[in-house]
Amino acid sequence: MNTDFSLQRFARDQLPVTPWKNGGGSTREIACWPPSAGLNDFGWRISIATITAPGPFSVFAGVDRHIMLLGGDGVRLESPGAIDAINHRLDTPGQPFAFSGDLPIHCTLLGGESSDFNVMARRSQWQADVQVLAQAGTIAPAPHGLLLVLSGTWRVNPEHEQPALLRAGDGLRWSGESLRLQLQPESPDARLVAVRLHRPAKPRATPELS
Repeated sequence: MNTDFSLQRFARDQLPVTPWKNGGGSTREIACWPPSAGLNDFGWRISIATITAPGPFSVFAGVDRHIMLLGGDGVRLESPGAIDAINHRLDTPGQPFAFSGDLPIHCTLLGGESSDFNVMARRSQWQADVQVLAQAGTIAPAPHGLLLVLSGTWRVNPEHEQPALLRAGDGLRWSGESLRLQLQPESPDARLVAVRLHRPAKPRATPELS
């Protein structure tokens, strides 16, 4: 399959920065669906946040979230009083943590500012699979997805005539067509985060008893 026309390349340091209204940080949006959707009507959204001060996370009802430390000292996430209470130290880069956007989360800095990778998916519409790769592998087909190199160098679709070479901070995203991608690390320290977004599985119907 020729995938060149379907992949869009981006660089982390070239993404526009949007300061938070509360002054506690900023966001670099990588991609969202539908395109140009706002915080109230997105199906899914992927971004990088820089957190510079403690404070509450916004509540996103009906949204499943993944967060992963990219750099800095990290944060503690707490939801005191919630039924499914969270008390999680996000202090190891490259380890995604999943939680519900329905929960009121308070974020505390563990030191200086923190840089985090964020994925949000409205659970009635989309399901997000987030994984970090350190060796060669294949990304299963999904109608939407994203790759971001965390460290080292990666070759995407190495058997193609014009494979994509990605270095730390580089990424690829796609929307609207299911793609199967081959990934090959080119350096010992290579790490890459891959996000696949697909429709949630429909629950199986319960057979009626006669």
